[in-house]
Amino acid sequence: MNIQNLIIYNSTSLYEILEEISFNLNFKVYLVKDENSLKDTIKEFKNYLIISNKKISNNYNQLILGNTTFNIFKLVEKINIEMLKIQSNNQSEIKINKYIINLNSREILLNKIGLKLTEKEINIIIFLSKSIKPVTIDELEKNVWSYQSDIETHTVETHIYRLRKKIFNTFSDDKFIISKSNGYQIN
Repeated sequence: MNIQNLIIYNSTSLYEILEEISFNLNFKVYLVKDENSLKDTIKEFKNYLIISNKKISNNYNQLILGNTTFNIFKLVEKINIEMLKIQSNNQSEIKINKYIINLNSREILLNKIGLKLTEKEINIIIFLSKSIKPVTIDELEKNVWSYQSDIETHTVETHIYRLRKKIFNTFSDDKFIISKSNGYQIN
């Protein structure tokens, strides 16, 4: 399990309170006092949440408290919810070569350009990406379609053809899924 990190930005008193009760928390607590230190700290972590009184630019994992008063137990509950969201998002993305597959939104992304995919298309890409050798049509039928005996051979080929066409039309990449004499492969 990845360690979850809570970064308190520019609030010594909140840091001291959370540090004092940290033995009961499911995350490590850090204090950062300026944006340069924040950038350096973030580079070290995959799972992190920043708590601050104001929005910090270029950062998505933030819980902004503002200048309101709060109950510490409610705050810890909010932190845990945000940490679960971050963990879920981290587990829902798969990197395949230069692309990111987001399982939750069923998208393939490259440089902030997204392409919606069907569940079957995502399953094809993931299955192909896990193989170091070309995958035959029979293997795809068995593992992606759960080998339905009534499936026609050209069904797999049609799906691959359409998937390759979608990827080419969006990303101008005709080499992501390649055809070989003995099957298909992610390049």
